Amino acid sequence: MGKEKLHINIVVIGHVDSGKSTTTGHLIYKCGGIDKRTIEKFEKEAAEMGKGSFKYAWVLDKLKAERERGITIDISLWKFETSKYYVTIIDAPGHRDFIKNMITGTSQADCAVLIVAAGVGEFEAGISKNGQTREHALLAYTLGVKQLIVGVNKMDSTEPSYSQKRYEEIVKEVSTYIKKIGYNPDTVAFVPISGWNGDNMLEASPNMTWFKGWKITRKEGNASGTTLLEALDHWLRPCSGLPHCTHRLQVRRAEGEDRSSFWEKA
Repeated sequence: MGKEKLHINIVVIGHVDSGKSTTTGHLIYKCGGIDKRTIEKFEKEAAEMGKGSFKYAWVLDKLKAERERGITIDISLWKFETSKYYVTIIDAPGHRDFIKNMITGTSQADCAVLIVAAGVGEFEAGISKNGQTREHALLAYTLGVKQLIVGVNKMDSTEPSYSQKRYEEIVKEVSTYIKKIGYNPDTVAFVPISGWNGDNMLEASPNMTWFKGWKITRKEGNASGTTLLEALDHWLRPCSGLPHCTHRLQVRRAEGEDRSSFWEKA
């Protein structure tokens, strides 16, 4: 008899329009969490509203207001399976007007996937002083979510497309920032993906043959792989209920970070 799968809660965080909902919706679809007929229905509805590129995001953005505006307002919960886990995935809003909803979603998570957009100007907006890439990563760590994956999304929209140089620049800058707030970059899997096209989601992308895979080094055991799904399957066992996990909330501030706007909003 096979070993019973563990349940794990994953929150998807990142700057507004980084492609969180599209990536998450595509992953859920590919993992069998939603059928093809439903995706086709969403595709038709999105096209009728002139938002054809939102078909995967609509798996999660169920509220009418979200569909019309093309942003996630509330947190969305969905379930699927990997080879090791029963996954509940929490899609958190990226827009700073809905930061309280993002906090609610993140506080329920065992692990976080930080989505950063690689498109020209998009990464820079998210990692800027007031960007949600910074704020969400800091919040995740502060709320006790210590396991992190970084999905470098929209690799199809770099110049040139699927640029190795652009990916490496982003990895370097994100690594520097997450180290400041408490994460160890050596334990974080960085994966170049396209949430829309599916590159490196479940299978290695032929568009990024330069990517030799992600590697993480940690005392509990090293891991390596190529895809986002493989990275999800290498989370450590959720520690909720274990003695060393009884104190999750740790307030920490990165050097030079002004979080006054966040605390006022929260």
